[in-house]
Amino acid sequence: MLAASRDPIVAIATAPGRGAVGIVRVSGRGLAPLVQALLGRTLRPREATYLPFPDAAGSPIDHGLALWFPGPHSYTGEDVLELQGHGGPVVLQLLLVRCLQVAQIQGTDGQALLPGLRPARAGEFTERAFLNDKLDLAQAEAVADLIDASTEAAARSASRSLAGAFSGRVHALRDALVNLRMLVEATLDFPEEEIDFLQKADASGQLSRLRETLDGVFGQARQGALLREGLTVVIAGQPNAGKSSLLNALAGAELAIVTPIAGTTRDVVQQTIQIEGVPLHVVDTAGLRDSPDVDEVERIGIERAWGQIDRADAVLFLHDLTRCEQPDYQAGDAAIAADLPAGVSVVHVWNKVDQAADEAGAHPGPDDLVISARQGQGLEALRQRLLELAGWQHASEGLFMARERHLQALTRVQTHLEQAAGWLAAEAEHLDLLAEELRLAQLALGEITGEFTADDLLGEIFSRFCIGK
Repeated sequence: MLAASRDPIVAIATAPGRGAVGIVRVSGRGLAPLVQALLGRTLRPREATYLPFPDAAGSPIDHGLALWFPGPHSYTGEDVLELQGHGGPVVLQLLLVRCLQVAQIQGTDGQALLPGLRPARAGEFTERAFLNDKLDLAQAEAVADLIDASTEAAARSASRSLAGAFSGRVHALRDALVNLRMLVEATLDFPEEEIDFLQKADASGQLSRLRETLDGVFGQARQGALLREGLTVVIAGQPNAGKSSLLNALAGAELAIVTPIAGTTRDVVQQTIQIEGVPLHVVDTAGLRDSPDVDEVERIGIERAWGQIDRADAVLFLHDLTRCEQPDYQAGDAAIAADLPAGVSVVHVWNKVDQAADEAGAHPGPDDLVISARQGQGLEALRQRLLELAGWQHASEGLFMARERHLQALTRVQTHLEQAAGWLAAEAEHLDLLAEELRLAQLALGEITGEFTADDLLGEIFSRFCIGK
């Protein structure tokens, strides 16, 4: 990866398809000869210049703006050229090919003007920004998160991460951790000294405050990860319990067919909705039943429903209030409840309160919800319960975006600091173990910003970016 990062690269930086404006971006070291040969003139740094983009014969491919960013004052830290023209796919492809052609033109020394210019890989421009210390890894990931944001809250949080909010919290933790490590290492290096370095410097208090701060960062990161990933919620229950009606009510649209005929839903229907900026992936499934009336298509639908339940973050177990006193219906609900996977949050929801003559036979539990999907009754309480299941707290303006790998790294830091606290409270002969736990905690923190990160992880992260970014 490091060898390939020295090659100059070029790509179409705008999304595929037709548009008003399209951008071709070039990045590399020593692009000035390419700019002169491609455009027939030099450009003033960071100043938009309107001019024709000529082909090999001198005829204009397009007219547009050219911007020149000499390194290191550019997005990638290298020389960057951007050609902004009309957003037709053919025009942009012609400009891309023309850049590659000009790069191979021989200069006065007989060498190509820009040897090695090649099409960029997915995410390679941002990867170079990271490798050239223009962004740390958390900020680089925030670029993709900002592009992929599905809600306003997610976009704002990603923007704060890109500006360095998350990285700043991590760096503050690292600095406090480094200071504590210095105290421990000093004690190990000078054991004959009468001064107890750790006690005098309040190492125990420092570690306690560090753990408290870490808990706060972890809480914010968990909120940010929820904004990015969302929560998968599966609606499950027997046929005609009102699952499709509930999906339609939550989505505010007629997404699923609703009829009184049992087994109407044969396949999985999914819709992403927002509740207070949190994306919830709501999945409607086939009615769960074991009956000789089930045909082959419905049987497949039931199998897929159980597959969705196994992968769910939460299950809305829908009960029908109009049939809750029927013994066969009670037996069906009991069979479903027995087969629900352990570890999945389950909310029991009693539907059709608007049609039920009497709720007394339902016996809803203290945490159960009673709703009418058709009339909208109780839906707000259901929405709030879903946010509670997600662990969501009302977002503050300081919330930043985070990913699952960040949470895993912070969890390891918590574990190492917990172990460190145990060794610090023990006898002095365990200080070497204390120092090792602090070192491992710092390594885990460094994975978040890319200070200590394996190349294969970097390849995985940047491969998920779009071409040209």
